[in-house]
Amino acid sequence: MILKNIPDNILSDFLYIKNILKSSTSRAYIVGGAVRDYFLDMPITDLDIEVYGITKFQFERLMEQIGAIGVGKSFFVYKYNSIDISLPRVETKVGVGHKAFDVEVAYDEIVGASRRDFTMNALMVNIFDGQLLDFFDGLSDIKNKKIKIINKIKFAEDSLRVLRAVQFSARFGFKIDKKCVEVLKEIPLDDLSSDRIFLEFQKLFLGKHLHYALFYLLKLDIAKKLLNLELLFIDFLKIYKLFKLNYQNFDIRVYEYYFLYILSKELNIDIFDICRKLKLPNHYKNIYKLQPNIFIEDRLNLAILALEMPIYLYLENYHEDIQKIAKEMSIYDEKLTIIIDENIIKSLNLSGSELGKKIKELKIEKIKEKFGFNITKE
Repeated sequence: MILKNIPDNILSDFLYIKNILKSSTSRAYIVGGAVRDYFLDMPITDLDIEVYGITKFQFERLMEQIGAIGVGKSFFVYKYNSIDISLPRVETKVGVGHKAFDVEVAYDEIVGASRRDFTMNALMVNIFDGQLLDFFDGLSDIKNKKIKIINKIKFAEDSLRVLRAVQFSARFGFKIDKKCVEVLKEIPLDDLSSDRIFLEFQKLFLGKHLHYALFYLLKLDIAKKLLNLELLFIDFLKIYKLFKLNYQNFDIRVYEYYFLYILSKELNIDIFDICRKLKLPNHYKNIYKLQPNIFIEDRLNLAILALEMPIYLYLENYHEDIQKIAKEMSIYDEKLTIIIDENIIKSLNLSGSELGKKIKELKIEKIKEKFGFNITKE
């Protein structure tokens, strides 16, 4: 069933592991995101296999046999290229933080599945006979585009799951079940490291349903807890519509930067303050530093801006007119190169900022000549 969606480079490893396991157990399953993504008709990029019906000693010997690398031995997790292989486990919270868990092996499939965060992630497919195990109606929730919690008490033990709910909503266009919303709102986020927060926000930023992301960041008080940010309804509605109507025009090369750019611009708040609060990597700040302080949409000023960067880096390019103009002028994908003769530069007898200013003026004159601008109109 699920095999047809597994890419060839992973399939060969999977078949090898399947062949190794078949002499030891008939209860090994593909679990988690790969099964969910199969039913969403999305590409599968990695696999998680859980192995039941063998002892820890047998499992470790098998992993040594195939040369799998232990990436979380205390959690019984090994990696073989793009495939994670593990024993099913039960985790009990014993302290603060995402590592403060006691871990024991689970010997029953329903117990193993019950540790998952959401019903859509608790599906299991037997690697030998293709049987689907769906203890919590996850397949129905996928079809109905719903995010539901399996066990609200166990769920609250890992606060990262609150952010996971939002990024799943942003990526898949799923709505979070109303009962789950109340549970999620009550979970504090102050035990999360900046690295874990960023990884979930990065997935959120890349989602096609950014209007859902905005809604749940506010609805679940995440924006307030992490950014000290609250919105008036009129502002929320405006930004919600911007995301919903324009995401298809976002350039894929800079897609992850639009969410915070549009949010900060429409609310007139400091985008670099948000970057600091979320401790985002420098590449976010570098892109935001490129953005002009004023909205540019006319041909002349787009050409002048293109002296500094190709217009695909200009985060107002989701406006169709801007994209169209920039592509017609061949400045969308590449910077505009205007060369001033060295002899002219020497004859100016200027230096420093004065020289730079004069060179830019000369380049603008050449831009006007190149594109035939009527100076009085432009």
